[in-house]
Amino acid sequence: MTPLYEGKAKRLWATENPDTLRMEFKNDATAFNGEKKAQFEDKGRLNNEISTLIYGFLEEAGVPTHFVRKIDDTNVEVKKVTILMVEVIIRNISAGSYCKRTGTEEGKVFSQPIIEFSYKSDELGDPLINDDYIREMGLATPEDLAHLRASALKVNAILIDFFAKAGLKLVDFKLEFGRLVSDPSVIVLADEISPDGCRLWDLKTGEKMDKDRFRRDLGGVMEAYQEVLGRLKSNS
Repeated sequence: MTPLYEGKAKRLWATENPDTLRMEFKNDATAFNGEKKAQFEDKGRLNNEISTLIYGFLEEAGVPTHFVRKIDDTNVEVKKVTILMVEVIIRNISAGSYCKRTGTEEGKVFSQPIIEFSYKSDELGDPLINDDYIREMGLATPEDLAHLRASALKVNAILIDFFAKAGLKLVDFKLEFGRLVSDPSVIVLADEISPDGCRLWDLKTGEKMDKDRFRRDLGGVMEAYQEVLGRLKSNS
């Protein structure tokens, strides 16, 4: 079978149900918009388990997502959505591109979360955009944007506490949303939430427990992901 879609870290496959897809987590790792690439054995399984655990928790907390069920170690069934081409980044502490753009030292705790939007385009490098860009590009309505902001802040508040109980600090993360194909009026959280798209620091030591270990050649990438999974399991 040919996947319907293949991204940097996942593939999407058709199922017998026209309203659902099979999402497969790959062992591929990329950074810097695909310029740096590698493969890590077990990465797909770990991200699948972490994301499945988090999405199950968010569903219980009243956040609608595309998650349906876990199929096996590297596959889940998800509701079919039309992805909004607006990625939402939530920042609680200065790190990564925020520091590069502003010259701020890493580790500054913000007085309140910062919300950023980026245009979902690998070719353009997912550039930052604002409400006016989104309006003129026809990517989302003002009502959609208000929903995305409110949903992102709700997810952030839930996950800060969720990760803190596991001894982890949620520094920043990205979210993707999509409209249900079965009911386009409904926007749900889509894609995944894992150490690939979150910055997670150990609460006590500040050690990086996410894909920055790959970006910065720190080593122990899968060991960190396994530690994150173990902590979340023991505290969920």
